[in-house]
Amino acid sequence: MDSVRMTSLSKINNNGFTLLEILLVLFFITLIVGLTAVFFAGFLPSAKINASAREITGMIWYARSLARMNMESRTFTIDLDNRTYGIEGLGTKHFPPDTLVKVIDPSSGDEIVRGKYPIVFHPIGGMTGGTIILSLRKKEIRIDLDPIR
Repeated sequence: MDSVRMTSLSKINNNGFTLLEILLVLFFITLIVGLTAVFFAGFLPSAKINASAREITGMIWYARSLARMNMESRTFTIDLDNRTYGIEGLGTKHFPPDTLVKVIDPSSGDEIVRGKYPIVFHPIGGMTGGTIILSLRKKEIRIDLDPIR
């Protein structure tokens, strides 16, 4: 009878993990999550400036279309002091934090960094306005306005 007990005790299987194995897995998970957070933290501001540039371009196209459809001038305004932009009468949006915004006026060639800068779209297709420049760290996006289109 003792020999039967001995064999059943010796057949006990240890299928668990050791403390060292668990600590190593937790270390690698923490390392991967930490590196991923650093990567996305650097990517997020760049994505916000890209989204703002696309939104500004869309609003400009919309203001131009409204001017032609309604046969009345429409104004897209960039308020550099309050860091907002939008079509007059349709609301405004804010620029992302830390984004530098300036406008290059085509008539004078000056860089405008203060005040309100209106871009007027006329019903017959003409417009006033210059180049809008958004910059964040090393990234710069230029939105060139074509007065002919």
